[in-house]
Amino acid sequence: MLNIVLVEPEIPNNTGNIGRLCVGTESRLHLIHPFGFIINDKNLKRSGLDYWVHLDVTEYANVDEWIQQIHDTSRVFLMSSHAEKSYLETDFQDGDWLVFGKESVGLSKDVLSRFENHLTIPMSNLIRSFNIANSVAFVVGEGKRQIGLKGKI
Repeated sequence: MLNIVLVEPEIPNNTGNIGRLCVGTESRLHLIHPFGFIINDKNLKRSGLDYWVHLDVTEYANVDEWIQQIHDTSRVFLMSSHAEKSYLETDFQDGDWLVFGKESVGLSKDVLSRFENHLTIPMSNLIRSFNIANSVAFVVGEGKRQIGLKGKI
């Protein structure tokens, strides 16, 4: 199971879509406050549809509270457009933490400075970034592909 972390998510539709993705991929969702919406927002529920009740989700008051839950910080991967290493060059394992920042600005320098593994998603120079729900889907898909293949080759 992968752990998907959203630090201060701002858009309910994105969080709802990511929640639905987590249910479908049997991943855990971790949400770090403050949010740009109320968790019972109708847009969140619309995006997550009726899957939200099946979601394994944990909320944290802040980044420090979330960090206390991590047993092995070497398995925490922060997504940043400024990283040099691609998520496609990473060997993912069951239980890894995949961390995504807020839609408007990404992860703060403070959060980035707390962990060593920074990854980027390759993209055309014609865009600044991908939508966060798409970004999560890319990385979760690759992680699940790798985890599913381990021990089967």
